[in-house]
Amino acid sequence: MADCVTKVELSVSCSDLLDKDVGSKSDPLCVLLQKTGGDSWTELARTERLKNTSSPSFSQRLRLDYHFETVQNLKLGIYDIDNSTSDLGDDDYLGGIELTLGQIVSSKSVSRPLQLKKGKPAGKGTITVSAEEIKDNRAIELELEAKNLDKKDMFGKSDPFLEFFKQGDGGKWQLVHRTEVVKNNLSPCWKKFCVPLQTFCGSDLDRPLKVEFDCIHHEKQKKKKSYKNSGVVSVKSCKMLTQYTFLDYVMGGCQINFTVGIDFTGSNGDPRSPNSLHFMSPDGLNQYLSALWSVGQVIQDYDTDKLFPAFGFGAKLPPDYQAANHEFALNFNPTNPYCQGIEGIIEAYRMVLPQLRLSGPTNFSPIINHVASIATTATQANNASQYFVLLILTDGEITDFDQTRDAIVRASRLPLSIIIVGVGPADFKAMELLDGDDGVLRSTVGEAVARDIVQFVPYRQFKDAPKTALAQSVLAEVPNQLVSYFKMRGFEPPKPKAAAKS
Repeated sequence: MADCVTKVELSVSCSDLLDKDVGSKSDPLCVLLQKTGGDSWTELARTERLKNTSSPSFSQRLRLDYHFETVQNLKLGIYDIDNSTSDLGDDDYLGGIELTLGQIVSSKSVSRPLQLKKGKPAGKGTITVSAEEIKDNRAIELELEAKNLDKKDMFGKSDPFLEFFKQGDGGKWQLVHRTEVVKNNLSPCWKKFCVPLQTFCGSDLDRPLKVEFDCIHHEKQKKKKSYKNSGVVSVKSCKMLTQYTFLDYVMGGCQINFTVGIDFTGSNGDPRSPNSLHFMSPDGLNQYLSALWSVGQVIQDYDTDKLFPAFGFGAKLPPDYQAANHEFALNFNPTNPYCQGIEGIIEAYRMVLPQLRLSGPTNFSPIINHVASIATTATQANNASQYFVLLILTDGEITDFDQTRDAIVRASRLPLSIIIVGVGPADFKAMELLDGDDGVLRSTVGEAVARDIVQFVPYRQFKDAPKTALAQSVLAEVPNQLVSYFKMRGFEPPKPKAAAKS
């Protein structure tokens, strides 16, 4: 799973806090809590206490880990501190807010009215929370070659590679990069590689490095007076680069556009039968809706208008129920297929389900090509302002495998990621091939994907797992896919627009 953890610092300011002290203003402090399940919250950090102010700007930043693929529910509480104990139970509560870390980073700065409890405002008090990623985004890019190396293999030439080490705090050497092996070559040219400066030398340009490559053969040196070396390694190019992160793009204003495609083919079974994958349990859910809710909840924080196009495929539609449709608007409004929030998609699904006749075949390529055409239009802006995520929920019996392969290879050159969640007990071998984790996916004419954009996960693996586990698994690769696309195009993050003056 991709490691998408980064550190974020929140800075907090407030205005018009309630006055709880007689004859003077409050002495406020801000506490940051994160939800850990159910109704339990854990304190992560708190600011300093400021004296005698109703409009504090705290200098102490609140630091926490950021994970794109989970909903991180936060609570910020402001307290009036009138004693020296760290327990807040005996301090006056001046109000707080609940929101997700995703909401803060996607807006970069959020202002909200403070509440004493749900629906009860804390006077005119407001809080502003701003986020900043903590990082050294420099990277070192190196290209190396060697000339005239010794033969080390009995019958062929050598298979050389290089290893780089940085010196750790205790003087120990830690491996930071190993090049690929160049087979059977005494004058190898290794591929250009890029290592974050933090990893390469702990961001310290004066820290010693060691390259493991024995170009002096001491035995030969003893035997031959004329011996010079066993080859020369040289640096062809060395550059310092800025490596942008997912948060650089999101906080710069890049929008993630979320589209859903739902499989209504006959292999799902008649929705009126309890054995059908579309059958609604008494609590109004099924595997399709559970998967949609889990993934959609995370994604929706990154889309400002919360309007999501949703489509169905593989069903015959009223009034005439003629041919199967492979890309119809879930709300039956082809000119405006947008649903308001994840709740809107679920509502449209529940409305449309009784009116459909499940049919076939199972064709993925129409909906992939549809979203790809919108992503193509977005590329004309020539900047990093839009990225698209298509979630396909399916029982996995795919008919147009070759056309889908071709559609994915074309889409790999676009700002698009495709997530496929397999619902039900089917054999998902075809889906695993599309995922391409075990090898590079190629089109029917042998063209390889430009980058890996498909993530497949069978829902059954998560049936008994915590609700958040599915989203963590399917969304883990999206940040790296987004960064890899904009890097491939050479696009820097958008420059955040200055806040409008009120």
